[in-house]
Amino acid sequence: MAEASSSSDPKAAAADPTPTSAENAPSASGDPSAATPASADANSQPAVASDGPGGPAIEPDDYSQTDGDSAYGDGTESYTTSLASSILNYKYENGRRYHAFRDGEYFLPNDESEQDRLDLIHHLHRLIINGKLHIAPIGKNPGRVLDIGTGTGIWSMEFADEYPSAEVIGTDLSPIQPTCAWRVPPNLKIEIDDAETSWAYTTPFDYIHMRTLHGSIKDWPKLLVQAYDNLAPGGWIESQEYETTSRTDDDTFPKPSALLNWIENLNKAAATFGKPTNIAHAMKKYVEDAGFINVTEQIYKVPMSPWAKDPKLKEQGRFNQLAMLESLQAYTLRLFTGVLGWSTEEAEVTLVNVRKELKDQSIHNYST
Repeated sequence: MAEASSSSDPKAAAADPTPTSAENAPSASGDPSAATPASADANSQPAVASDGPGGPAIEPDDYSQTDGDSAYGDGTESYTTSLASSILNYKYENGRRYHAFRDGEYFLPNDESEQDRLDLIHHLHRLIINGKLHIAPIGKNPGRVLDIGTGTGIWSMEFADEYPSAEVIGTDLSPIQPTCAWRVPPNLKIEIDDAETSWAYTTPFDYIHMRTLHGSIKDWPKLLVQAYDNLAPGGWIESQEYETTSRTDDDTFPKPSALLNWIENLNKAAATFGKPTNIAHAMKKYVEDAGFINVTEQIYKVPMSPWAKDPKLKEQGRFNQLAMLESLQAYTLRLFTGVLGWSTEEAEVTLVNVRKELKDQSIHNYST
C-alpha cells in the first residue's frame, strides 16, 4: 500500500495502501502498491529475503505451518432524491446480486456478503494507517468533503462523526448504505451517482477521498481532472489503492502458483472489461498529470496471511487473508465467466487451490 501527499497554493492531493496525497494545487493518497510476483519450487529451501517495494523484508514468524493461526476456515460462506424503482431492480448471476443503476459498469456484487467484505476492507485500511481515516493534512475543520465510491458508507459515516462541522457527500452506484436516521450522521448525504459522468457540483470541495476504486474506473486521468476542477484552492485529494498482485522477498511461492495464475487472469479480464485492476503503481503519475502539487506516495507492505513475526503485521495479515478469501468469488465470477468465457464450475474449481495457497503460511507473500 502506498500513499502520496502534497500541498501548496492554490490547491493539494493524497493516496493509500500505496496511499497518495496531493494539494490543489489539491492533495492525493493511494493503496498498496503493485509488485512483481516471485516464485519458487514448493520443495526448495527458502532463499535469503531481500528488501522489496515498500521497505525492508518482513521477518516471518518461527512456527511450523498449521491452520490454527489462519483467519479463515475451510468454508466459502462467507440518494439525492427518492430512488427510482429501477435502481433497486438488482441483477442476479451465479448466485450473487449486482447493482442495477448503470447495469454492467461494475463487476463486483452488492449483496450482503459483499457489504461485509467492504466493511472488512475498511477495518484493514485503518489498521494499516494506524487507526486513522485519512492521511492528507486536512486540518480540524475540513469543510466540504466528497467520498467517491462510498460503498456501504462506513468511511463517510465515521468521517462525518469525527468531523461534525464538515459537510460530507458520499457517492456510489449502489444504494446499499444505511438510511435510518440514528445511523446516518446529520452532516452526511448519500447520492447514487456515477463518478465517471460529468460532475454538476456548484460549490467546490475542500477534500476528496477515494479508496479501492481499482476495477471501477475506465478513465482515471479524466476522473482526476474532474476532481482537480472541483477542489477549492488549497484543497486535498486522497487515493488509497492496492496492487492486484502478490510477491515475496524470500522466493517462497510454489511453482506453479495458483494464486499468481489467478491474479494474471484477473488482471487480463479486468483490462478486457475496460476497467483495469492493477493501477496502484500509476496513481502518483495520474495525480501529478492532473495538475496536483505536493504529491506524496507512501507504500506499505501488507502480509497476505499471518506469517509475519511482528505483531502488528501479523494482525494485518490475518485481516488481509480473510479479506482475500472473501474477495476471491466476488472478483472471479462475473469477470471470468462473462469476459474470459469460463463456466461457473471452472471458476469455482480454480479457486480451491488459490484458497489453499492463501492459507499456507510457509508462503511469505504480501501485497502493497
